[in-house]
Amino acid sequence: MSPTLTRRRLLAGIAGTVGLAGAAGAAVWAGGMFDPQLVAPGGDLVARTEAARRRAGGRTVSAALNPRPVTLDLGGRQVQTWGYQESAPGPLIRARAGDVLRVEVTNGLAAETSVHWHGVALRNDMDGVPGVTQQAIAAGGRHAYEFTVPDPGTYFYHPHSGVQLDRALYGVLVVDDPHEAGRYDQEWIVVLDDWVDGIGRTPDDVLASLQSMGGHGDMAGMDHGSMGGMTGMSMGAMETMTSPVLGGAGDVAYAHYLINGRAPAAPVTFTGRPRQRVRIRLVNAASDTAFRIALGSHRLTVTHTDGFPVAPTTCDALVLGMGERADVTVELGDGVFPLVAVAEGKDGQGLALVRTSAGATPGGAVHPPELDRRVLLTGGLRAADAVRLERRQADRVHRLVLGGSMMPYQWTVNGATFDKLDPLVVGQGERVRLEFVNETTMFHPMHVHGHTFAVADTGVRKDTVIIVPKQTVAVEFDATNPGQWMTHCHNIYHAEAGMMINLAYQA
Repeated sequence: MSPTLTRRRLLAGIAGTVGLAGAAGAAVWAGGMFDPQLVAPGGDLVARTEAARRRAGGRTVSAALNPRPVTLDLGGRQVQTWGYQESAPGPLIRARAGDVLRVEVTNGLAAETSVHWHGVALRNDMDGVPGVTQQAIAAGGRHAYEFTVPDPGTYFYHPHSGVQLDRALYGVLVVDDPHEAGRYDQEWIVVLDDWVDGIGRTPDDVLASLQSMGGHGDMAGMDHGSMGGMTGMSMGAMETMTSPVLGGAGDVAYAHYLINGRAPAAPVTFTGRPRQRVRIRLVNAASDTAFRIALGSHRLTVTHTDGFPVAPTTCDALVLGMGERADVTVELGDGVFPLVAVAEGKDGQGLALVRTSAGATPGGAVHPPELDRRVLLTGGLRAADAVRLERRQADRVHRLVLGGSMMPYQWTVNGATFDKLDPLVVGQGERVRLEFVNETTMFHPMHVHGHTFAVADTGVRKDTVIIVPKQTVAVEFDATNPGQWMTHCHNIYHAEAGMMINLAYQA
């Protein structure tokens, strides 16, 4: 069935005025224009689905977020940016599976904003996408998000408004499993980020530069200060930089790569004791950078990806694309060790220290040999038996051809940008298969809102999966969370330049 009210009709004449997602918001919410053949985000079916998620004994967990202008210390350098607090990442929010999470947002910015709960299979009208599931939170305005968190795991939150993610507007949401034994001595949360804001230009300037320069790489992140910038790169350098694992390296050369808000010159330190077993929750909150992560003199055992358990797999290093998360365990050695996140295919890295006893402190450019040994991508892992999707014939197949180029700077799905695309229509209860076909020379971490899918070849459960150049990756999920759900590349600049589409349930 073809929708009667398409994205093309909604956005006619206004696309490009305030960014694709912003333009959609202006059109949809001004007139309440939802196709009656599609499930509305706040409709009865969404409400009934949420009611069925509520569990006896579930608590209500309250939190507050105040996006506002802040000054961050990256480790010897002060920058002006937007954030949820005076450090990055934002406040840790923690609940148990089955709890109701209520978050009051007070917008202290001079711009509209929103909060998207990345990876959570929540009710559709709380997904945080202006113009699709809510009105944007106006400057000085307030908004309350309230939803059940159904599945345990490592998630994070960030705006779905323009390129605001490429500031300090992100934080971690941990949903604990009340039945998990917790067989580890410590838990560390490690958030990876690429940083440009407050160093001469803003993320909006970066996007404008990419578009006006025809995508010849963006030097907006070049740091000419004392913290080791990449001043020798030419304007076209990013085009020729490639990753041996992922192909293209991203579009932006950043001044700094951060771990928990700190540059390598002043790294955060995690402390423990030899032979302790530590669970590390890794989150890639970057906007344009995949990271290769290793802990010097240690091996990592991957236990979860995107919140869901996998067959435990040991590796030397792990690659996470933007929006991906992984939980790993490690048994600590005796000494001081570098936890390194190399910007895949770019110059630079993030650094943290793990200290269990006295020892020399590694320098910011340290390169543990583990980085060049056994390297895993999470899409190649195997799902734990308890979360493996039941084998079933697909009722609906959608093929998403990922296209676009650096010149002009435009990224597409099935030959068109978001403002010109009809929704991908699915039916309640269907097994849906999405086939991502990457015809570009860049890698794309593709994210589906509101669902956890199974990667067809491995069965691993994820909500964000890397599609490398010239590769096709099929994923499957059961359509049991009705509403309207964005499906897009989690390179924020690719998404804003058009690589995004709506996946909508039939009413």
